Amino acid sequence: MIVVTGGAGFIGSAIVWKLNERGVDNIIIVDHLGESDKWKNLNGLNFADIYHKDEFYDLFTNNELPFETEAVLHLGACSSTTEKDADYLLYNNYKYTQELAKFALNNNARFIYASSAATYGGGERGYADDENKIEELRPLNMYGYSKQLFDLWAKKERILNKIVGLKYFNVYGPNEYHKGDMRSVIHKAFGQILETGKVKLFKSYKYDYKDGEQLRDFIYIKDAVEMTLFFLEHKDKNGLFNIGTGSARSWNDLVSAIFNSMDKLVNIEYIEMPEYLRKKYQYFTQAELTKLREAGYTKEISNIEKGVEDYVKNYLMKDKTLTA
Repeated sequence: MIVVTGGAGFIGSAIVWKLNERGVDNIIIVDHLGESDKWKNLNGLNFADIYHKDEFYDLFTNNELPFETEAVLHLGACSSTTEKDADYLLYNNYKYTQELAKFALNNNARFIYASSAATYGGGERGYADDENKIEELRPLNMYGYSKQLFDLWAKKERILNKIVGLKYFNVYGPNEYHKGDMRSVIHKAFGQILETGKVKLFKSYKYDYKDGEQLRDFIYIKDAVEMTLFFLEHKDKNGLFNIGTGSARSWNDLVSAIFNSMDKLVNIEYIEMPEYLRKKYQYFTQAELTKLREAGYTKEISNIEKGVEDYVKNYLMKDKTLTA
């Protein structure tokens, strides 16, 4: 079986969708559905069974899983960059991942987990996925630090040559609808345009960045999934890898692509950024992809114009998710 934790979430459900497209359905979903709408991401997908994350934890830590595990794609985590409960993040994002990695290695199962570009902090030390320099990174929030802790632990335990950690940059696309405030700007802006005809963006507070010209590496979910599954297929490729486009684009570029995909004139209003965000705000992110390319990943990566157009026209306008 292929276990996908966070399997009802954004990236997890998209991975299940792509596996289904490839004819794979021997999949175990692990998640906590709660009262959110992320169950809708599973509607139309094919999988063998589903477990609550706590039930699954008890089963695998006691070696009581009723199936053999071929691979674990560990996408389950609290991904809120504004989560303040550090103990919760420590257990949910760090300790759980530790135990799951041990289980996978002890059972000769492929282990691929979601690290995060949030580990790079403000980017002062660059965005190279160099395992020799991860001790130098300084995340800006507890979410990023919880991801950094596992990267550091895996290096200390000398298992990074046996597993894969993926540092996802700004992922957007269908199946993110349940994420509340952690949805991408594309999803939020689409709703704003329908309601008001304009999009609100934060002003810049650095003189070398004009309003809306803050830069991010925005990667479409379909490309992020292809990169992830590359490592499921190539079991000899291990270590930490960036998942991005390698090209930083501005918020203005992104929002313009949304307006163009909706056949509307660009209308942006720049608003004040909340005080609590100003010291933690990233003005520039850009994945260094040399390592990914040298590992053998050769597929073309969508720019924001192509990715946003597909997202808006084929999913948002049609109120669709990724389904088998």
